Amino acid sequence: MITDTQIKTKGMHALAQYLGDVEAERFVALIQREPFDYTKWRQDMDEESSIEKISRAAMALREEKRS
Repeated sequence: MITDTQIKTKGMHALAQYLGDVEAERFVALIQREPFDYTKWRQDMDEESSIEKISRAAMALREEKRS
C-alpha cells in the first residue's frame, strides 16, 4: 500500500501529464471550490463513455491546447 502523499503525487502527475500543469491546477481548484460528488460524477462518466473514449478526448484536448 502506498502513502497518502504518494497517491497525491501520482495523481497530480497523471493530471499534469494529460491536462498540462495549468489545467491540472485548475481541475484541483474546481474540485475544491464547487460542491462535487465524485461518485455520481464517475458513475455518469462511466455510463456515457468508455475509458478509451475519455482518454482520447483528453489527449485531443491537450494537443489542441498546445497548438
